[in-house]
Amino acid sequence: MNKLSQDRAAQIPIFDLNDYLLEKPHAQEKLATKLRFTMENVGFYILVNHGININLIAETYKAAKQFHSQPLDAKMALTGNEHNVGYMALNSSVSRASQIDINAPKKPNFVEAFFAKRDLPLDHPDVLANKLYRSANVWPDETVLPGFRSSVIAYCRAMENLCNWMLPIYAISLDLPPDFFKEPFTEATYSCRMSHYPPAELGEQDQFGISAHTDSSFLTMLPQGDLPGLEVKLPNQSWQLIKAPKGSIVVNSGDMMRRWTNHRFLSTPHRAVNKNLGKDRYAIPFFFDTYVDYPMACLPTCHGPNNPPRYKPITYTDYMRWFSQKNYDHVRDKVGTIAPDPGIPKTQSVRD
Repeated sequence: MNKLSQDRAAQIPIFDLNDYLLEKPHAQEKLATKLRFTMENVGFYILVNHGININLIAETYKAAKQFHSQPLDAKMALTGNEHNVGYMALNSSVSRASQIDINAPKKPNFVEAFFAKRDLPLDHPDVLANKLYRSANVWPDETVLPGFRSSVIAYCRAMENLCNWMLPIYAISLDLPPDFFKEPFTEATYSCRMSHYPPAELGEQDQFGISAHTDSSFLTMLPQGDLPGLEVKLPNQSWQLIKAPKGSIVVNSGDMMRRWTNHRFLSTPHRAVNKNLGKDRYAIPFFFDTYVDYPMACLPTCHGPNNPPRYKPITYTDYMRWFSQKNYDHVRDKVGTIAPDPGIPKTQSVRD
């Protein structure tokens, strides 16, 4: 990265989607040019005028708070399964499956969460076959948390729609046809994680809500709530707290994006800690990925004679089987033996 790139990457860019969503001329191409630089040099950006109703975001934050306000027994009755849907208890996850600090011991993450995926009906063929990551969700009783399920589903639909709007921009930024990602993301896989971070002072010394890691996803979208807590480490920079306007959406790419683009696009380290003294922090990240069986082979514009593919093709299912077992106690307990490492090349530095 040259000096100019370093200086420009010191700040997280803001992307205004207003002109694009109104389909104004050249808006798509302008965003794609900006996105290319951002993904190659920063890995994070902030969306404003993104089209998601701020009341829907507020309602989803309220739903997360209501869920985590329940007694522990009620939450444990919905303990997550091998599909990673359901409840994850406090101190039951460790960030072991990202590209950074992969051999360093870490304390458990001081966070609890509820996971939901696409809401498939009980009679769906994939549900009946118990196909991995294509299960039905588990939900709290409607009489206990009225409206919780409908709020989460509405939020997921809105976020999926926004991600689909972003796909042509990503394609163009990678010198691909605008509709290139249409097939991979037909019946996309997504996960909504409704997280609760107790005040940091209640945890152990030097314990993070989520320790330094990189995401697994193609895209992660995090609508901003009332309290800050997300810190990022941009290339050649120190850790910095993201301060984004309430209702804006912080977006980053993950390790699957990095892998698919042959390291052209970044998967930037970040962590979470709730330093808001005496206050509980909530987060509602949305992780967006391909259909579970789509084989992600190195993109055609991301390799060549002097830059061969670093990885073999892989599906979401195979990657996430390994990722979930490495990170989550509630998944490991269900499936036993950890799946094989999906492949950081033995001769390739994980920091390249």
